[in-house]
Amino acid sequence: MRHRILISAVALLAVSILPARAAREEDVLKLSLQECIQKTLKNNLGLAAEILSPKIAEADLAQANERFIPTLAFSYSRQDNMSASYSFLDAAGAAVSTLQNSYSSQLSQTLPTGGSLSMSLDGGKSDTTRQFQTINPRFSSTLRFNFSQPLLKDFGWKISRRNIILARNNRDASEYGLSETMEEYVYRAKSAYWSLVYTRENLDVRRKSLILAQELLEQNKAEVEAGTLPPIEILTAQADVSTREADILEAEAAVRNSEDLLKTLINLQAENSQANLVHIEPTDSPSVSKPQVSLDEALHEAYENRPDLQATRVRLGSSEFNLAYARNQLFPDLRLTASYWSPGISGTQILYENGNALSGKIIGVVPAGGDQAMKDAFAFKYKNWSVGLSLSLPLGAIFSRAEVASANLELEQARLRLQNQEQQIFLEIRTAVRMVETNYLRIQAYRVARENAAKKLEAEQEKLKVGLSTNYFILQYQRDLATAMINELKSIVDYNVSLAALYRAQGRGLEMERGSLPEDNPGQTAFEKRP
Repeated sequence: MRHRILISAVALLAVSILPARAAREEDVLKLSLQECIQKTLKNNLGLAAEILSPKIAEADLAQANERFIPTLAFSYSRQDNMSASYSFLDAAGAAVSTLQNSYSSQLSQTLPTGGSLSMSLDGGKSDTTRQFQTINPRFSSTLRFNFSQPLLKDFGWKISRRNIILARNNRDASEYGLSETMEEYVYRAKSAYWSLVYTRENLDVRRKSLILAQELLEQNKAEVEAGTLPPIEILTAQADVSTREADILEAEAAVRNSEDLLKTLINLQAENSQANLVHIEPTDSPSVSKPQVSLDEALHEAYENRPDLQATRVRLGSSEFNLAYARNQLFPDLRLTASYWSPGISGTQILYENGNALSGKIIGVVPAGGDQAMKDAFAFKYKNWSVGLSLSLPLGAIFSRAEVASANLELEQARLRLQNQEQQIFLEIRTAVRMVETNYLRIQAYRVARENAAKKLEAEQEKLKVGLSTNYFILQYQRDLATAMINELKSIVDYNVSLAALYRAQGRGLEMERGSLPEDNPGQTAFEKRP
């Protein structure tokens, strides 16, 4: 009996080794679980698309911050007016011509308190053909400082930075969303990896079972030829061999399906253009160590670490802020304004006889340019200032009250969603902990079942030697052993998948694989910002 088992093992080893040797060495990818996770986080196209979300949110935040970048504005205009002259006093000719050039430059800054501060320089030139001008052409310049500050509505550091705060919250929620997506892909990578391990082991068990059935068939043929067994025993063994061959075909298809799923998950095509010809060979074995699982600790970690829960809390903060902003918009618009300006003027002075412009007799001119007007403005030669208060009571405040009601409802909705999510997490953690514990106990039970099935088969084979059993029972016990082995393998894989599910439910899946994160993976930023 032991000699037969040894022969079976050698034959099975040959069956499992020959295909691998037949394939080219470069067509086999030996892959550990850590490498599988690393390739998933680095190459997966779905995750690559999600990685862009925080970048988009970061760009939106940068755009919101532009509100406090100073604004510089320039303007220039030229106007040439000509009108009929209705009096000889107006102009010497039949028409009055006036040429005006004006320019303006302004530097304005939005203040964190909600106000605004601006500095402007305005100037111009006027040249006319009108009579009795004492300065022509004339240059003017005005340096002005304006300050405006809301005291009720739109007042405050947070109110003025509303778009920035909301954009930052959106950025944080997006980063938590990326962490959640990465948690999901870590779980998928583990699940797909262990699924491939299981399907390969299942195929191995099916091949072993086929070898045992084939050996029994050959033994039956020899005994039928010797006349010690009826011919029908050959038919029974042949039927069982055919059934097990069909099982192998199904198991081989399952292996290929698992390989294709894993190849897609790790995006093997990105590293190997001939990915369809590559066979993946897992190098890690599933763990069967006893879990140290505490429901209270698992719940605590989930409430602290779950990125989706953190994102919901951030959105709740945005809803609370929106309510505060809506309430602020109900206030009257009371605004303090202040101005300080300094004008300057210069130009070509026209000298009249006896200093009387009405005489119309020009006796000379004193030329001057626009630089003097500019100097007077910047020297504050003529100081002017004003301070004022303005109050605006919009009749449409009723709509603002509707906005407050809407913000209140949105806040209540956000709170309910948070409470519901916490309940769902509680249920998910309890289920995940229970599955880990149950699957570990299943391993122990199926291990005993497999050991007993092996002992029953061995005992039945000994009975067959002395004529106390039949081929029917041998085949049945062989199938029982194969089923027990597959059940044990499945329970081990289920246990490891349930562990991965527990880590995902706790928000620890990414933390457990910190070493798997590629250095150039943008998702590392999201991971670093997690609590």
